[in-house]
Amino acid sequence: MSTRTGIAFLKGHGTENDFVIVPDPENTIDLPPAAVAALCDRRAGIGGDGLLHVVRSAAHPEARHMASEAEWFMDYRNGDGSIAEMCGNGVRVFARYLQRAGHVTEGDLAVATRGGVKTVHIAKTAPGSGGAQGDVTVGMGRAMLPEGDVTVSVGARSWPARNVNMGNPHAVAFVDDLAHAGNLYAPPPFSPAGAYPDGVNVEFVVDRGPRHVALRVHERGSGETRSCGTGACAVAVATARRDGNDPAVTGTPVTYTVDVPGGTLVITERPDGEIEMTGPAVIVAEGEIDAEWLETFVR
Repeated sequence: MSTRTGIAFLKGHGTENDFVIVPDPENTIDLPPAAVAALCDRRAGIGGDGLLHVVRSAAHPEARHMASEAEWFMDYRNGDGSIAEMCGNGVRVFARYLQRAGHVTEGDLAVATRGGVKTVHIAKTAPGSGGAQGDVTVGMGRAMLPEGDVTVSVGARSWPARNVNMGNPHAVAFVDDLAHAGNLYAPPPFSPAGAYPDGVNVEFVVDRGPRHVALRVHERGSGETRSCGTGACAVAVATARRDGNDPAVTGTPVTYTVDVPGGTLVITERPDGEIEMTGPAVIVAEGEIDAEWLETFVR
């Protein structure tokens, strides 16, 4: 742990999925689960759905093997301090931070994650946009569709769910009304119990129009969030298969608009299986964490 009186942080969000950002290029700041959970606490900390620990790939033991492909590693943590493989909204905010810090410019870059190296494109600021920064597009990789029936439940209601893996696990259930998802404070029960040994992100989905859906999500380790990037991708894939749209079969890309409580994401699946997610990313604040306060969660 640093002996400085303050540790730099920023706060950002992607479609209101919000994150504490801790720049630490050389991986010198100790961030055990208790410290991360304290920082993400909305009453006693800074507040966030998760934490983006910004580290050079070469400086992190989990990312050194990716350093030749991506200079920067997104060491992502859930709001409860647990480690996650990937976070789609987090990657966009991570890229926006790198842009703000002068590490990258508009255009293409690569970001290392526990789910592999992700390609990112930062769009130019559009004329007439009032200076609003361009959207960020993330190459989210391919979806895996594990076999086997899955069911999710809320109270007395149960629904069949599509098992989709986007580098992290998702259960996608189509419902008649998003209110049927309940309060989503606790993880919705699922069966069979062995389907998701490490827990699962659960998306409840309704149709809004042609190739247009809306969701609510319980994120593993965070509860209900305003947005989930990997979840939006999982929903787009599950909806496309429900609708009979498989780009690998048709040879034509398919695009779905996915409304989340915090905004809108656009998801495109290509014939080669690659999925792209486009949406906003905003940095809203920066400051310093009191190092002595954080130290109490490290001991």
